[in-house]
Amino acid sequence: MRVAVVQFAPKIGQVQENIRKAQALCDRLRPNTVDLVCLPEMIFTGYVFPDAASISPYLEEPRTGPTSRFCAELAARLHCYVVAGYPERLSPDEAEPGSILLEDGRKAERIGANAAALYGPDGQFVGDYRKTNLYDTDMTWAKPGTGFVTFELPPPLTTLTLGICMDLNVQPPAAWTSVRTGPYELAAYCLARRTRVLVLLNAWLDSRDEEEEEEVDWRTVNYWAMRLRPLWARVAEEGEEDGEEEEKGDSGDEARGASGKSGNGGRDEAEGRQREDESNPRQPGEELLVVICNRCGTENGVTFAGSSSFFSLTPNSGRPRLLKVMGRREEGVKLWTYPANDGNAPASTQ
Repeated sequence: MRVAVVQFAPKIGQVQENIRKAQALCDRLRPNTVDLVCLPEMIFTGYVFPDAASISPYLEEPRTGPTSRFCAELAARLHCYVVAGYPERLSPDEAEPGSILLEDGRKAERIGANAAALYGPDGQFVGDYRKTNLYDTDMTWAKPGTGFVTFELPPPLTTLTLGICMDLNVQPPAAWTSVRTGPYELAAYCLARRTRVLVLLNAWLDSRDEEEEEEVDWRTVNYWAMRLRPLWARVAEEGEEDGEEEEKGDSGDEARGASGKSGNGGRDEAEGRQREDESNPRQPGEELLVVICNRCGTENGVTFAGSSSFFSLTPNSGRPRLLKVMGRREEGVKLWTYPANDGNAPASTQ
C-alpha cells in the first residue's frame, strides 16, 4: 500500500491560501504512484473557532465545497483515493440553530458537522463521514455523527475504516478506567468489521509536557498506540496474570517504535494483558495498517502535535509496530510504501 500523508500548519480562515499550500505540496506526487492521499481534520479552514458564529462563514456544502473540489481534482489527477476533513454545513432540516446550553454553561448552535470526504480515482465521490465523538471545540457548532463508517475498496486498501481525531478517545459518559478493559470503542469496531486499513484525520493537540521538547511528540504517538491496544495486545494465556509486562514496540526502518523510548508520562508501554472476546473475528497474524494524519502549527494559542504516523498492528503480537512518523513541526508530504518498495515509487519522499 502506498499512502501519502500531508501535514502542514494552515492559517485559520485563509481557505484559498491553505488550498494553494496543499496543492504545492501535492504537486510532488506523480500519477499512479500512490493509492491513498490523506489530509487532516478541517485542514483548509483551520480548527480553533470559539463558537458557531465564528465558523459559520467557513462551513462548506458537501460535494461542492472547496475541500470536496480539491479532493476530486487531486484524486482524478493522481488516479487514487483522496480523503480530507472539513466543516460541513448542515441542511435546514438537520441543523439545530436554536441556542443549546452545554454542561459548562456555553451556548451552542448545531449548524454544522465535523466531516470528512472520500473521493476515488475517477474523481467521483465515494462517501463521507461525520465525527462521532466531539471534542470541546466542536461542541459549540457541530452535530455529532451517528457512528463509525467503513468502505469496501479495491486492493490494496480493501476494508477501510475512517475516523476523526477524538473518535480515538473514550466516548462520554464512559471513562477509560483500565488499560486491560478499556473501553476501546474504535478498536472494537475495527475488530468487528475486520478492518484492514484505519485512517484517522486529526487536529490533535501537542502534549506540551516534555522536559526537553523532542522532534517527535512521542507521548502523543504512544497514546495513539495505546488507544488501539485491542488490535495488537496479547491474549492472556491460561495461568498468566494480568499485569505482566508486554513486549516493547518494534521500530520501523526509519522510525522508532511507538513504545521504544524510555522515560515516563506515557512513553513506557503500559502493563497488562488483553483478554479479547472469544467472538473476535480477526485472526492472529491478520495485520491492520493505521494511518494517522495530523496537522501541526499553532492557532489561536493552541499548538498541534504533528507527528503523523503509520502503524502496523497484528492481533496477539504484544506490540504496536510504528513504521513511519513525521516531526511535530514538520510540514510536507510523505509517501510511505508498505510492506516494501514496489520499485515504482520511493518508500518515503518529502
